[in-house]
Amino acid sequence: MKALLLVAHGSRRQRSNDEVIELAQKLKAECADHYAIVQAAFLELADTLIPDGIKNCVNAGASQITVLPYFLNSGRHVTEDIPQDVENTRPNFPEVEIHIAEHIGASAAMIALLKAAAINHS
Repeated sequence: MKALLLVAHGSRRQRSNDEVIELAQKLKAECADHYAIVQAAFLELADTLIPDGIKNCVNAGASQITVLPYFLNSGRHVTEDIPQDVENTRPNFPEVEIHIAEHIGASAAMIALLKAAAINHS
């Protein structure tokens, strides 16, 4: 069973974390044909950290997990922190295939999204 783990930075402001959780729920409806499980996790400052998110996906039946960094830029969190958390958690679930997708800022869809946002506000 495939899972998608949407990973955001995390915030001391709970409403910001809730927005990511709500986004993951909406994404689940949109990706249901590809991912049976869609959950949110955070790098820091929130209740569900990356290792917890991976564990939650496995407990829900995941045998494959795609970690999707919800970050615009490839800073230290994307290039070092997220991969380190995944690598540190991987030995706990040797039977589960876990890979990290490109951060959303690297997506070709970003240009269309930025264009739509700019046009809607002009």
